[in-house]
Amino acid sequence: MTQAPDPLERFYSVIPAGGIGSRLWPLSRADAPKFLHDLTGSGQTLLRDTWDRLAPLAGDQRIMVVTGRAHRAAVEAQLPELADLNVVLESEPRESTAAIGLAAAILQKREPGVIIGSFAADHVIKGAILFRQTIVEAVAAADAGYIVAIGIRPTEPAIGFGYIKTAAQLDIPGAPNAQSVDSFVEKPDLATAEAYVASGHYLWNAGMFIARADRLLDEIGAAEPELLAGLLELADAWDTPRRGAVVDRVWPKLKKIAIDYTVAEPVAARGQLAVIPGQFDWDDVGDFASIAKIHANGRKRDLAILGEGARVLADSASGIVVSHTGRMIALIGVEDIVVIDTPDALLVTTSANAQKVKAVVDALKLSGSSDVL
Repeated sequence: MTQAPDPLERFYSVIPAGGIGSRLWPLSRADAPKFLHDLTGSGQTLLRDTWDRLAPLAGDQRIMVVTGRAHRAAVEAQLPELADLNVVLESEPRESTAAIGLAAAILQKREPGVIIGSFAADHVIKGAILFRQTIVEAVAAADAGYIVAIGIRPTEPAIGFGYIKTAAQLDIPGAPNAQSVDSFVEKPDLATAEAYVASGHYLWNAGMFIARADRLLDEIGAAEPELLAGLLELADAWDTPRRGAVVDRVWPKLKKIAIDYTVAEPVAARGQLAVIPGQFDWDDVGDFASIAKIHANGRKRDLAILGEGARVLADSASGIVVSHTGRMIALIGVEDIVVIDTPDALLVTTSANAQKVKAVVDALKLSGSSDVL
């Protein structure tokens, strides 16, 4: 039996487990967000899959989870190995800079010089060996002082992902595949995405960042000094009896802003952001079309069926059905359909329109129909 490799030195994994995944409504809700579902058929939630992927890299005592107070019980039920001191609870969502920055500030105070990696709780990754090789390189580049992103070589002109434009190869010991980043690009339209893929100079942005905690905090401070001051005040009180009072006072006042804007984009503009191209399979499961694709294994005419006890009768149908009701669902002569059947809400759309589900959620909020959100 092959012995598992040792965890990486000085490395700490951080899992931001927030957001409701509005493009996966009505399956993903405020009280049961995307990361608490099994969307791959693995028999485990996406959160558990993420933990199992990171534990060999950091060790199960060196994984911190940042999540909402309302999700604490569910998260701890999924992750019984999670150490209590590594549970960071948000009283309300404040976006990724606050979530990742607080984790960095707490860990830097506990362990100066620590290298952290932020990994979303709700992504699907296949290829454990290739994933580890990529993170090993990322840690080496982070130790050399870079902020490091992970990019994925595009397999198609996807419009649901952000892109990273690469520049020159970097000479970093232990990171032979590291490249400098020219810029981050928001989700493009189809024609632009096709041009990106054809150029060979763009990677999908996998939303993973690796850096020394002190470097990350410096960059947050350069962009948002008041936000950094709040994070440092929280970290200073975190492991003391003052935590609760300081969190209640400081956290709600922190600016809501994504880490792409406070760190990734300005650092890239200065030529201090590195990207490691990952060779592993990756998907952020951003909509139901992504889930259908994962289950189709390249066979577009397949129908993916998820849900314990799902009852589906299909003839000449393809797409995805998720059923949590036990209701009989019959599909005849429909292609690329999406049917999500829950006790209080039914969604019917197509894979091509899966990205528009968020607009439905926005409309429900405006209409006051919060009972189904």
